[in-house]
Amino acid sequence: MMDSNDNFLHIKHLYNRAGFGISYPDLHQLSKKRRSKVVDALFKHRQETEELHLLSRDEFLSQQSLLASLGTKKEQTAEEKQQREDITKARNEKNRELNIRWIQQMMTTEDPFLEKMTLFWHGHFACRTNQPYYAQQLNNIQRTNALGSFKTLLIEVSKSPAMLDYLNNQQNRKGKPNENFSRELMELFTLGRGSYTENDIKQAARAFTGWAYNKSGDFEFNPRVHDDKEKTFFGQTGLFDGEAIIDLILAKPETATFICRKLYIFFVNDTPDENHVKELSDHFYKEKYDITAVMKKLFNADWFYEKANTGNKIKSPVELLVNMSREFYVTYNKPQVLIQLQTSLGQYLFNPPNVAGWAGGRNWIDSSSLMLRMKIPSLVLNDGLLDFNGKADPEDEAVIALNRRAKPKPVRSYVNAKADWEKFLASLPRDMKQTELATFLLQPVIGQKISTLVNTNQNLKNTAIAVTSMPEYQLC
Repeated sequence: MMDSNDNFLHIKHLYNRAGFGISYPDLHQLSKKRRSKVVDALFKHRQETEELHLLSRDEFLSQQSLLASLGTKKEQTAEEKQQREDITKARNEKNRELNIRWIQQMMTTEDPFLEKMTLFWHGHFACRTNQPYYAQQLNNIQRTNALGSFKTLLIEVSKSPAMLDYLNNQQNRKGKPNENFSRELMELFTLGRGSYTENDIKQAARAFTGWAYNKSGDFEFNPRVHDDKEKTFFGQTGLFDGEAIIDLILAKPETATFICRKLYIFFVNDTPDENHVKELSDHFYKEKYDITAVMKKLFNADWFYEKANTGNKIKSPVELLVNMSREFYVTYNKPQVLIQLQTSLGQYLFNPPNVAGWAGGRNWIDSSSLMLRMKIPSLVLNDGLLDFNGKADPEDEAVIALNRRAKPKPVRSYVNAKADWEKFLASLPRDMKQTELATFLLQPVIGQKISTLVNTNQNLKNTAIAVTSMPEYQLC
């Protein structure tokens, strides 16, 4: 039988990795249950998936229709130029709103595991588009299929207007194949380098000719531009189309290994243990790429809970903001600050740096972002107040830059957020000691230095602010 304290720490670790933390009462309750039962419960979702519905199809279609009418004219009046400009502005505004909507959904959802999986696929199938309707569409595809069949997810992503546009498959035509999509499909989405040849890329590109989308934002196969001649791919010859290529890619066990290594890096440890990766990938392949099956295997593995795999991963900027906001029931009165914080910390949702996505791990931290990360809890949790007096030191510059003031005058309340301290403190045991709160809030094991530090605090609120401002709070 597992020691109750061990179970408490294991469930806390599970919820930090599979979600964005856990409240004390939930942790107290769940740590009385068998670990396997707690893992199973993660997969019992609400009946309806919380899709993002910021943009309606009608709104998108009317905008497309207006753009189409403007696009046919050689000479445009001042009014028509203004209309085009207004559409661009409206799109940019909707892109920002979509970003805020998703990060706030992560902060409030009752199904954090599903959002965490969506965040994983968002980075795996990294994509940028200036059309918010397509971005929303792709995000909902990733959420709907986040724990289903990897094959279905891969096909749906490959057919999405956002990805077809981003990787130039709209220009992929018979006689003039564009290799962008087929290259990234193999290098970044399925196999990884070394498991295919340049000729495989060329042949696959021919198979994906004609995969396109129409003005209504729907996938549409265009047979007129499809190359229907024989292709030789992975040494096999046939009249392969795009889906046949995907089947041949999935038939290679290297695909299961590549995906499981990325899952391991995201959920377990930045340095993959290849024996554990093999254990996962063998299971994933045997279960015909069932994502739920591989994630259950991962969360039930004893090695997932070993000390070497706990409190060792740097929270991504989004994980940091969501984790803290859920933990302390934070309300953002001016939610656009969430975009400024993401930008300054280096992870702006819907805007990955390139098709490979965010590098993650130690790349999240540099000298300026670490200082800003350690200031954010006191900015957000202490009524969003921070004063700079006199000359700003280098680490303050990032915060001042966020406020768009280069002058070293006192900057106050730029975050404008409110933590619900009453709710947070009411969720803790009345006789909770400072070190117990630190142990709950931090993933790394707390040493003598932290114990001594928190014991000097007068109350639990001060302890919470002090602990969340420590470097250790950056780890999960």
